[in-house]
Amino acid sequence: MTAPPADLDQLVNHARVLVCCGSGGVGKTTTAATLALQGAKLGRRAVVVTIDPAKRLADTLGIGSLTNTPIRIEGSWPGELWAMMLDTKSTFDQLVIKHSTDAAQAQRILGNRFYRNISGALSGTQEYMAGEKLYELHDEADFDLVVVDTPPAHNALDFIDASRRLTNFLDHRLYRMLMTPTRAYLRAVNLAAQAFVRTVSKVIGGEVLEDALAFFSAFEGMEEGFRQRAEGVQALLAAEATAFVLVASPRADAVAEARFFADRLRESNIAVAALIVNRVHPQFSRGHVESDRAQARLALGTALEPLYTNLADLRALAEGEETNLADLGAQVEPASVTRVPLLEDDVHDLVSLDRIAAHLFGR
Repeated sequence: MTAPPADLDQLVNHARVLVCCGSGGVGKTTTAATLALQGAKLGRRAVVVTIDPAKRLADTLGIGSLTNTPIRIEGSWPGELWAMMLDTKSTFDQLVIKHSTDAAQAQRILGNRFYRNISGALSGTQEYMAGEKLYELHDEADFDLVVVDTPPAHNALDFIDASRRLTNFLDHRLYRMLMTPTRAYLRAVNLAAQAFVRTVSKVIGGEVLEDALAFFSAFEGMEEGFRQRAEGVQALLAAEATAFVLVASPRADAVAEARFFADRLRESNIAVAALIVNRVHPQFSRGHVESDRAQARLALGTALEPLYTNLADLRALAEGEETNLADLGAQVEPASVTRVPLLEDDVHDLVSLDRIAAHLFGR
């Protein structure tokens, strides 16, 4: 476990991959876009990619839509800013074409009904393809910095583990059994396996099973390419130039999710390089909640009553947030901790995104 850099600016300037993790609704997409924007301002060729199919990243950047191919965002910075949204099926199709021995094998797989069903809908496919896209952008697209906006916390853990699960599957006895050539299939497996096939056929239908067996038959010979790619993704996620940024808000539920995520990263021997807490209410240096409420009671019926009441409520809210965050900051030490205050407006273009950057990077 490597020690994290001293601050966010240094992190953005030296990392090759930044993975933004956290629960939903904490400003993770906005944070990812801001980190990529800062990379461009530092002269780097940066790309931000979102795994989440919602349009939040496009909305944050103030553009109409994003596709599976990076598009360049124009601006007055010395580097480059690019953005894209993962398309799971398109990425899977490209990977099949890449690792096929010839065009005929690729077409057999792409045209297979079983493949068409799993390529966009199978649990875990999106997370695995996200790792594949990250590897592609890092190793083949010549980007200096790749910033990943992951799905909410538990799915982000799937993103980290997806490539490992694929290599485990390729080594599994059931997979090797399914890879037996289709025509010799029933001769090659034992009676127990034949019973398994008959049971599966009753459950999902003989036609679906035939499609699945045809898919695995067509897939033969491609395993090593997929295995090497999955191992490359695992190595990239564990590399010193890859950093994990934990994004949270001071809400109790979001802090609980962040604690859970920090623990899981630690179990995987991954350090949290930075903690960013968004939408923090301001602190008041003088006074106490009870004294403000007492002042409100004294001013009962006057114009000062609601002012003191609101001040007491805001102070109580801010103090509660500090209580929520106290243990989280200690849990991710020695990671840098940066707070972004609650802003009046949502982020909807590069101008408002730049206001976030001012808080993150102290400009």
